[in-house]
Amino acid sequence: MVLEVIARTALAVFVIILFVRINGLRSFAKMSSFEFALTIATGSLLASMIVSDGPPWPALVGLAALFAARFAISMARACSSTFESATDNQPMFLFYDGAVLDANLPLARVTRAELMSKMREANALDINQVRAVVLEATGDICVLHGGDVSPELLEGVSWGRAERVSRI
Repeated sequence: MVLEVIARTALAVFVIILFVRINGLRSFAKMSSFEFALTIATGSLLASMIVSDGPPWPALVGLAALFAARFAISMARACSSTFESATDNQPMFLFYDGAVLDANLPLARVTRAELMSKMREANALDINQVRAVVLEATGDICVLHGGDVSPELLEGVSWGRAERVSRI
Protein backbone atom coordinates (compact mmCIF):
# COMPACT_ATOMS: atom_id res chain seq x y z
CA MET A 1 0.00 0.00 0.00
CA VAL A 2 2.72 2.50 0.97
CA LEU A 3 4.78 1.69 -2.11
CA GLU A 4 1.71 2.14 -4.29
CA VAL A 5 1.07 5.61 -2.83
CA ILE A 6 4.73 6.53 -3.38
CA ALA A 7 4.55 5.30 -6.99
CA ARG A 8 1.28 7.19 -7.60
CA THR A 9 2.78 10.34 -6.06
CA ALA A 10 5.83 10.06 -8.31
CA LEU A 11 3.52 9.62 -11.32
CA ALA A 12 1.44 12.64 -10.24
CA VAL A 13 4.54 14.83 -9.86
CA PHE A 14 5.84 13.72 -13.25
CA VAL A 15 2.47 14.41 -14.91
CA ILE A 16 2.16 17.86 -13.32
CA ILE A 17 5.68 18.82 -14.38
CA LEU A 18 4.92 17.62 -17.91
CA PHE A 19 1.59 19.47 -18.13
CA VAL A 20 3.03 22.68 -16.66
CA ARG A 21 5.95 22.58 -19.11
CA ILE A 22 3.52 22.11 -22.01
CA ASN A 23 0.98 24.66 -20.78
CA GLY A 24 3.46 27.32 -19.63
CA LEU A 25 4.10 29.51 -16.62
CA ARG A 26 0.50 30.57 -16.26
CA SER A 27 -0.64 27.04 -15.38
CA PHE A 28 -1.32 27.89 -11.75
CA ALA A 29 -1.84 31.64 -12.00
CA LYS A 30 -4.84 32.95 -10.12
CA MET A 31 -5.48 35.78 -12.55
CA SER A 32 -9.19 35.07 -12.97
CA SER A 33 -11.93 33.19 -11.18
CA PHE A 34 -11.98 30.37 -13.72
CA GLU A 35 -8.23 29.82 -13.29
CA PHE A 36 -8.70 29.62 -9.54
CA ALA A 37 -11.47 27.03 -9.98
CA LEU A 38 -9.33 24.99 -12.37
CA THR A 39 -6.43 25.06 -9.90
CA ILE A 40 -8.69 23.67 -7.17
CA ALA A 41 -10.00 20.99 -9.54
CA THR A 42 -6.40 20.08 -10.43
CA GLY A 43 -5.60 19.56 -6.76
CA SER A 44 -8.65 17.39 -6.32
CA LEU A 45 -7.74 15.23 -9.31
CA LEU A 46 -4.16 14.89 -8.08
CA ALA A 47 -5.37 13.76 -4.67
CA SER A 48 -7.70 11.27 -6.33
CA MET A 49 -4.87 9.98 -8.48
CA ILE A 50 -2.62 9.44 -5.45
CA VAL A 51 -4.97 7.92 -2.86
CA SER A 52 -7.76 6.31 -4.91
CA ASP A 53 -8.23 2.54 -4.80
CA GLY A 54 -8.91 2.46 -8.53
CA PRO A 55 -6.47 2.96 -11.36
CA PRO A 56 -4.89 6.42 -11.71
CA TRP A 57 -5.79 6.73 -15.40
CA PRO A 58 -9.23 8.38 -15.03
CA ALA A 59 -7.68 11.15 -12.90
CA LEU A 60 -4.84 11.44 -15.41
CA VAL A 61 -7.33 11.89 -18.26
CA GLY A 62 -9.18 14.45 -16.13
CA LEU A 63 -5.94 16.37 -15.54
CA ALA A 64 -5.17 16.35 -19.25
CA ALA A 65 -8.68 17.62 -19.98
CA LEU A 66 -8.34 20.40 -17.37
CA PHE A 67 -5.01 21.57 -18.74
CA ALA A 68 -6.38 21.43 -22.30
CA ALA A 69 -9.42 23.47 -21.22
CA ARG A 70 -7.19 25.96 -19.39
CA PHE A 71 -5.04 26.35 -22.51
CA ALA A 72 -8.05 26.73 -24.84
CA ILE A 73 -9.78 29.25 -22.59
CA SER A 74 -6.58 31.27 -22.14
CA MET A 75 -6.06 31.40 -25.90
CA ALA A 76 -9.69 32.40 -26.51
CA ARG A 77 -9.45 35.11 -23.83
CA ALA A 78 -6.28 36.49 -25.45
CA CYS A 79 -7.94 36.63 -28.88
CA SER A 80 -11.41 37.86 -27.97
CA SER A 81 -12.39 40.60 -25.54
CA THR A 82 -15.98 39.29 -25.71
CA PHE A 83 -14.83 35.87 -24.54
CA GLU A 84 -12.65 37.48 -21.89
CA SER A 85 -15.56 39.46 -20.46
CA ALA A 86 -17.76 36.33 -20.54
CA THR A 87 -15.25 34.28 -18.51
CA ASP A 88 -13.88 36.93 -16.12
CA ASN A 89 -15.38 38.93 -13.32
CA GLN A 90 -14.74 42.66 -13.47
CA PRO A 91 -12.91 44.31 -10.58
CA MET A 92 -15.12 46.68 -8.58
CA PHE A 93 -14.56 49.63 -6.26
CA LEU A 94 -15.64 49.09 -2.66
CA PHE A 95 -14.09 52.28 -1.32
CA TYR A 96 -12.91 55.38 -3.12
CA ASP A 97 -11.09 58.49 -1.89
CA GLY A 98 -12.22 58.38 1.72
CA ALA A 99 -15.74 57.04 1.11
CA VAL A 100 -17.21 53.57 1.49
CA LEU A 101 -19.24 52.76 -1.62
CA ASP A 102 -22.14 51.23 0.30
CA ALA A 103 -24.10 50.38 -2.84
CA ASN A 104 -21.33 48.01 -3.94
CA LEU A 105 -20.89 46.11 -0.68
CA PRO A 106 -23.97 43.87 -1.15
CA LEU A 107 -22.97 43.24 -4.78
CA ALA A 108 -19.57 42.07 -3.58
CA ARG A 109 -21.05 40.26 -0.57
CA VAL A 110 -18.60 42.14 1.63
CA THR A 111 -19.53 43.73 4.95
CA ARG A 112 -18.30 47.08 6.16
CA ALA A 113 -16.44 45.27 8.97
CA GLU A 114 -14.64 43.04 6.43
CA LEU A 115 -13.73 46.10 4.38
CA MET A 116 -12.22 47.82 7.43
CA SER A 117 -10.39 44.61 8.32
CA LYS A 118 -8.77 44.53 4.87
CA MET A 119 -7.65 48.14 5.31
CA ARG A 120 -6.05 47.25 8.64
CA GLU A 121 -4.37 44.20 7.06
CA ALA A 122 -2.88 46.56 4.45
CA ASN A 123 -1.46 48.73 7.27
CA ALA A 124 -3.63 51.70 6.38
CA LEU A 125 -3.26 53.97 9.40
CA ASP A 126 -5.61 56.74 8.31
CA ILE A 127 -8.81 56.14 6.35
CA ASN A 128 -8.24 59.48 4.62
CA GLN A 129 -5.00 58.09 3.17
CA VAL A 130 -6.84 55.17 1.54
CA ARG A 131 -7.30 56.05 -2.11
CA ALA A 132 -9.27 53.00 -3.21
CA VAL A 133 -10.24 49.50 -2.21
CA VAL A 134 -10.90 47.16 -5.12
CA LEU A 135 -12.49 43.73 -5.15
CA GLU A 136 -10.34 42.09 -7.82
CA ALA A 137 -11.59 39.62 -10.44
CA THR A 138 -9.96 36.83 -8.42
CA GLY A 139 -11.93 37.70 -5.27
CA ASP A 140 -8.92 39.28 -3.58
CA ILE A 141 -9.39 42.69 -1.98
CA CYS A 142 -6.69 45.23 -2.84
CA VAL A 143 -6.15 48.35 -0.73
CA LEU A 144 -4.41 51.30 -2.39
CA HIS A 145 -3.21 53.82 0.16
CA GLY A 146 -0.58 56.50 0.49
CA GLY A 147 0.19 58.90 -2.33
CA ASP A 148 -1.63 59.53 -5.56
CA VAL A 149 -2.81 56.54 -7.58
CA SER A 150 -1.92 56.36 -11.25
CA PRO A 151 -5.15 56.32 -13.32
CA GLU A 152 -3.79 53.40 -15.35
CA LEU A 153 -3.98 51.21 -12.24
CA LEU A 154 -7.72 51.80 -12.07
CA GLU A 155 -8.56 51.13 -15.72
CA GLY A 156 -11.30 48.56 -16.05
CA VAL A 157 -12.44 48.81 -12.43
CA SER A 158 -16.24 48.93 -12.26
CA TRP A 159 -18.19 51.45 -10.25
CA GLY A 160 -20.91 48.84 -9.76
CA ARG A 161 -24.03 50.53 -8.39
CA ALA A 162 -22.06 53.35 -6.78
CA GLU A 163 -22.00 56.91 -8.00
CA ARG A 164 -18.87 57.59 -10.02
CA VAL A 165 -16.38 59.77 -8.14
CA SER A 166 -13.61 61.61 -9.98
CA ARG A 167 -11.24 62.81 -7.28
CA ILE A 168 -8.24 60.49 -7.81
